[in-house]
Amino acid sequence: MPTFDICFSPELLPLFDLKDKVAVVVDVLRATSSIVTALAAGVTHLVPFSGLAECRAMAAQGYLTAAERDGQQADGVDLGNSPFGYLDGAVAVQGRAVALTTTNGTRALHLSAAADEIVVGAFLNLGAVAAHLRQLNKDVVVVCAGWKGHFCLEDTLFGGALAARLQADFDTTASDATLAALDLWAAAAPDLGGYLLRSAHVRRLNHLEAHQDMAFCIRQDEYDLVPVFKDGRITD
Repeated sequence: MPTFDICFSPELLPLFDLKDKVAVVVDVLRATSSIVTALAAGVTHLVPFSGLAECRAMAAQGYLTAAERDGQQADGVDLGNSPFGYLDGAVAVQGRAVALTTTNGTRALHLSAAADEIVVGAFLNLGAVAAHLRQLNKDVVVVCAGWKGHFCLEDTLFGGALAARLQADFDTTASDATLAALDLWAAAAPDLGGYLLRSAHVRRLNHLEAHQDMAFCIRQDEYDLVPVFKDGRITD
């Protein structure tokens, strides 16, 4: 039976051997939720960058540019880090490619490069990711993007929710991290939105008046797609 583990922060990735494993990178609020939404809205692919300058430069190649720092849209780009940017029609995204950089999520994607496959996870595609992992039948490490290297609640809750769906098919008992995430998920699941109101990142979003983003990003199984990061591109 394949194993299921959770890395609470990219800073802890040196402790994990990702070789021959599947890394599920998650940044619920909001990078991976936005990536899933972008592809569902018709974006052809996304290219994640660590730096703002690299991201902005892709406009010259016909890319839409999306960038966020400290929760706010960066200057000189087309989109921020809200999934609604791909849904509200203010920017036409159908058939376009997007260059993307965020504070936490894009960094976690690049730091997971040693994995056999890198999957983009969110509550929005939770069921699709679970089905994909069952099909692959390989050891899994959920890589929580966190906040500037620190633990964050929402990404860990995603790990717990995914573990709960895979308990029949994966060994979720060998890792204390997974056991803790499962316990947190059991406590949060009856009212996920209410539970997360106490979290630091939700308080940051509310301060930025991005209340709707949290409510949207915690919807489960909104989209039946599995973005994969390979050869520098994220496609489904």
